[in-house]
Amino acid sequence: MTRLLIAVTLAVIVAGLSNASAQTYPARPITMIVPLAPGGSTDVIGRIMAEGMRASLGQPVIVENVTGAGGTIGIGRLARATPDGYTFGIGQWGTNMANGAIYSLQYDLIADFEPIALISTQPFLIVARKNHPAKDLKELVAWLKANTDKASQGNSGIGTPSHVAGVFLQNAIGARWQLVPYRSAGLSMQDLVAGNIDLTLDTPAVSMAQVRSGNIKAYAVTAKNRITVAPEIPTTDEAGLPGFYFSFWHALWAPKGTPLPVVAKLNDAAMKALADPSIRQKLVDLAQDIFPPEQLAPQALLAFHKAEIEKWWPIIKAAGIKAE
Repeated sequence: MTRLLIAVTLAVIVAGLSNASAQTYPARPITMIVPLAPGGSTDVIGRIMAEGMRASLGQPVIVENVTGAGGTIGIGRLARATPDGYTFGIGQWGTNMANGAIYSLQYDLIADFEPIALISTQPFLIVARKNHPAKDLKELVAWLKANTDKASQGNSGIGTPSHVAGVFLQNAIGARWQLVPYRSAGLSMQDLVAGNIDLTLDTPAVSMAQVRSGNIKAYAVTAKNRITVAPEIPTTDEAGLPGFYFSFWHALWAPKGTPLPVVAKLNDAAMKALADPSIRQKLVDLAQDIFPPEQLAPQALLAFHKAEIEKWWPIIKAAGIKAE
């Protein structure tokens, strides 16, 4: 009985300390881990969210890019971080879902994290170097089939969304060419602009500025509908590759064990950021489709996350995508 009383007393004390900590949280700057390098869409969206969340949290949200191994290093850092609310991270389709089917991870993508909120989802653009001879997507497909020995397609790293999308494009066309991994979407785009690779599938966040500047060509958007920021770019259905759709999402997580009141404050800050017209416009300008309010709760992210794993892991494993 005495041991039970002591245990209950300690539990009450710990709960009280946790609640007191949550009431004063945050008392100092917060770090957001971005598991990919600067310049890619995950980095851009992370910085937009950090800016938007700062207002309601009342503290700076400092972005830290922790790169390497397709995002596994950064997500691993987040899994090991002190669960006090002063470190959380942004992740996406690749870093927090597909990587579980590609890498032997030292953490569990579901069990080792506290879901905070979904953010948005987006399609890709099929883009190529500006001097590519193909005038449209049909010609690009024909060129790829005829030049499998020399064609090259950049991506953000083994197992990233752009890599998986590249494999799907090869499957859709029925041909194989060189897939070139980079450490980030930004680095891949730099080489595309320089003409060192032929094409890539990348987000409007990364691609549209280069398209607008005439530094690369855009052939199609990998979605059923055209995107608001570039209504002139046809869909894959319209451009000659019907049914080829690929979109991916972003969300926020904290380390497992982060007090639920703290998670609630981070979720509230994320929801307020996504409701802010200026933040929404920045995301819309990147062709982001923001999730509706009813899908922004932590439990909604957990259910969505599990469903995505059940959907995509069998497909990725069947494609034989493995970390090199």
